[in-house]
Amino acid sequence: MTQARLEVRQAKLGDVRAIADLVRRAYEELPAYTHGEIRGQINNYAEGCFVAKLDGKLVGYCATMRIGGDVALKPHTWDEITGNGFGSRHNPTGEWLYGYEMCVDPKTRGTRIGRRLYEERRALAERLELNGIVFGGRMPGLAKAMRRKTNRAETPEEYLQLVVDNKIHDPVLRFQLANGFEPVGVLSNYLPEDKQSKAFAVHMVWRNPYVDADQPKTHRLPRDVEAVRIATCQLQARAVADYDEFMRNVEYFVDVAADYEADFIVFPELFTLMLLSFEESELSPLEAIEKLSGYTPRIRKALSEMALKYNINIIGGSHPTRMEDGDIHNVAMVCLRDGSIHEQEKIHPTPNEAYWWNIKGGDSIDAIPTDCGPIGVLICYDSEFPELARRLADEGARIIFVPFCTDSRQGYLRVRYCGQARAIENQCYVVLSGNVGNLPNVANMDIQYAQSCILTPCDFPFARDGIAAESSENVETLTISDVNLADLSWARAEGTVRNLNDRRFDLYQIEWDKRVGKSDLDKSMPELDGPAPRGPHTPGGG
Repeated sequence: MTQARLEVRQAKLGDVRAIADLVRRAYEELPAYTHGEIRGQINNYAEGCFVAKLDGKLVGYCATMRIGGDVALKPHTWDEITGNGFGSRHNPTGEWLYGYEMCVDPKTRGTRIGRRLYEERRALAERLELNGIVFGGRMPGLAKAMRRKTNRAETPEEYLQLVVDNKIHDPVLRFQLANGFEPVGVLSNYLPEDKQSKAFAVHMVWRNPYVDADQPKTHRLPRDVEAVRIATCQLQARAVADYDEFMRNVEYFVDVAADYEADFIVFPELFTLMLLSFEESELSPLEAIEKLSGYTPRIRKALSEMALKYNINIIGGSHPTRMEDGDIHNVAMVCLRDGSIHEQEKIHPTPNEAYWWNIKGGDSIDAIPTDCGPIGVLICYDSEFPELARRLADEGARIIFVPFCTDSRQGYLRVRYCGQARAIENQCYVVLSGNVGNLPNVANMDIQYAQSCILTPCDFPFARDGIAAESSENVETLTISDVNLADLSWARAEGTVRNLNDRRFDLYQIEWDKRVGKSDLDKSMPELDGPAPRGPHTPGGG
């Protein structure tokens, strides 16, 4: 018995690099996806993303989301309907599937890879009893047809009719028509970068024959339970005799959180500054940061071993780390219980950090996959910039951890209020963890103020004040709470307000530099050329 050569299955995060490479091979004339956008597509609706592998090589990819007919069947652009390529407008109660990516390796065309991917979409729509499938199909022959002297098309509508009447051959449109899709109009300015289609697209619909359109079915999201237990450690800054004593203090809280069967424990920003307390003489700020950076390999190894030993995911606060280019960055080590290690750099150093310690900002922000779903980390000041949390939410993060270090109540409240705002804006959980106490012989760390907490959106499924749990002020403690990730899904689809779905993509959007998204997840991945993608790559449809 020989092994099957062709496999069609749901896409996984491990496919991200291969999908990005496939898109570049298939559509050299269109901008490429960033890895962050592909991760967002999969995280937001993995059930609607499929890949095809032939002889072990990924040769096909399609991305789909659920969406309401009030959006899918009205004029729109690709940017608007996909949430700028992340698939973040997926609505789990939507009655239509929207196809926004279909890509097949040019070398395998003729093996019906595209047709198989279409069949997966159709089977999904039928199984979920949805009304059908919608997408904007490319018109790659339009530009040439409008330049012809004979058999010329004056408008995209005329071109479409000529294709339908078999007077002009367009392989993409013919493929879609042959697969049971019907055109219901032309979308203008759908994909500005698609010069071959002159930015137009055919609004295509396939209607599910097993659903009675005259009796629309209401799709409701069940109030499931998807419990995650979170521990936030409000850590006392104290003098320690040596590195081993410091690490014993850290391990104590990891051990306690594990005894409570917590899935995550988060430590404060710059919690490793205690390692300076046993220096024989007080170091200058720059000397102190250089000294701390030397501990990076030992701390990374120790936290990773604890995560494995205690079966808990550790958000390692943050630690000053010298990067390959020689700059010092403020980095959170995320050590997962499966043994993997991720890092998130602080994007915005405070003026104090930049002045005293010459800390530079990172340039990468991404959701991190865990066994409890995607999470994000915003180190202190970063929580005060809403664009960062929104990107993490677009990539699928449902919990955002905020390690912080503040010396005054005013500074703490800036982080606290912004954390609550991020929870409401992105309908996610935000977890704050801060230092308390003082380190008299450590420059710029004289006093600390903190009240660590676990914040929620403000809607009926959540705690009355949007606070799942909070610690007492300025006391060393571990605060633990269960949160239900399914409540977030419900709130995003059926809540009193639906901040993510109600964004006005027709009015505003955030454009990210192409390098953003090159996290530790992508260190082995080549840089993607060109700006962030602005459209689907569709030999056979959306």
